[in-house]
Amino acid sequence: MNHLRSFCTVAWALLLLSSPCSFAQDMRVISLEAEQARNLLTEKATQEKAAAEQAAAQSRKQILEDRETLQQAITKLQQEKQTRTSRVEELTAQSEQLGKQEEQLTAELEQKRATVGELIGTIRMNAKDLDSLASQDLTNRATGEMTSFSNLLAQDGQLPSMGQIRTMMDAVASLIDHSQGVARIQGNIVDRTGHALSSEILLIGPFTAAYSHQGETGFLTYSPDGDNLYALSRLPSSGMQKQLAQYMEGKRSSVPIDISRGNALRQLSNQLQLSDQIQRGGPIVWPIVVIFILGLLIVLERSIHLIRTRARTSRIIDQIQVYCKNNQFSECEEWLANHASKPLTRILLAGVRSFQKSREDLENILQEAILREIPPLERFLSTLGMLVAIAPLLGLLGTVTGMINVFHVITLHGTGDPRLMSGGISEALVTTMLGLGVAIPLMLLHNVLQRRVDERIGEMEEKAVSLVNLIHSSNGKSMSL
Repeated sequence: MNHLRSFCTVAWALLLLSSPCSFAQDMRVISLEAEQARNLLTEKATQEKAAAEQAAAQSRKQILEDRETLQQAITKLQQEKQTRTSRVEELTAQSEQLGKQEEQLTAELEQKRATVGELIGTIRMNAKDLDSLASQDLTNRATGEMTSFSNLLAQDGQLPSMGQIRTMMDAVASLIDHSQGVARIQGNIVDRTGHALSSEILLIGPFTAAYSHQGETGFLTYSPDGDNLYALSRLPSSGMQKQLAQYMEGKRSSVPIDISRGNALRQLSNQLQLSDQIQRGGPIVWPIVVIFILGLLIVLERSIHLIRTRARTSRIIDQIQVYCKNNQFSECEEWLANHASKPLTRILLAGVRSFQKSREDLENILQEAILREIPPLERFLSTLGMLVAIAPLLGLLGTVTGMINVFHVITLHGTGDPRLMSGGISEALVTTMLGLGVAIPLMLLHNVLQRRVDERIGEMEEKAVSLVNLIHSSNGKSMSL
């Protein structure tokens, strides 16, 4: 249609441009030609229209077919989408469930792993402890069967098998069986002077070992490093030595043992003597020791004096009573003068010499004689009481000086090394201990002596009153006669 319009436009333009004559003549020709051209163009246009319609129909058909195909594909894809969505939802739910199961299983795994790890750690720790016990077991040394429990288990990073654990338990049972008996063997030991010698050895299970050599009996300690039995540097008490010797000879059914595997015996060997403690107490200790010696000397002197001046009062009074009944005062005076070494006899002698005095004067004379005898009886008792009071004060002074030394060490060196403070602490504790240890027995002895002196004074006063009664009763009888 566009070509036809273009052609008509060109034809009309030619007609307008041509001359009027040509136009008249050629009008018919042009009309014919135009008609023909129009017909051709119409036909061509019709054909093209038909072809276009046919192509459009085919295209429409193809589009419809493609649309149906696409629709089917879309429907299929929607179905697949729905199926896959359902599957995704199902898998999501399954994934969440599996995630929860995974968390639960992970928690259980961690718990079981912790339990297994703790069990393995306990087994390994017990194996090391058993190794330590086995290495110190005296029975193992005697039998030569040293068991290493650590080697029975797997290496670090590996789990021990039940077979290895059973093997370890069997070894423990065997060790227990071997440690139940008492063995008496001949073996080598290192004596207290450091020399090796052959001696008779008594092994009491895994606890205690003792030796007997040339009349010396003592305990032994075992050193796994040197694989030797060493005699303690200090012998036990004589009673314990006797028990050990009798047990080794089969004369005794019981024997002392150290159930702490040597710890108690080491404490026994490391126990400080009194001299060692005194040396650790510092300079304040020596005045306390001097006070103790002076106190003992005073107690000894007073005890001897009281024993020497003790008199048989009942015998003396009976004898005086006989003389008084017979008015033999001169003989009584002579007899008392021969026994004037005792305070009581001297007091009674003063009374007999004044038998002619009145009762009041006689009592005054006897009281004066008693007062004259009291100072010798109480001599040094006040000094002893003063020493008793000074001893704990000196101990307190030593405690203060020791603590001053401790704080001085702390100021210079801090508290990192306790051994630097041990000197001041020892001085503080030892002086207090010695001060109280001196004051307490001296106080008891002072009280005992004071009580004896008081009893002696009371006895003298009582016998003086008895003498006054005897003299005046005798004088009354003589006057009546």
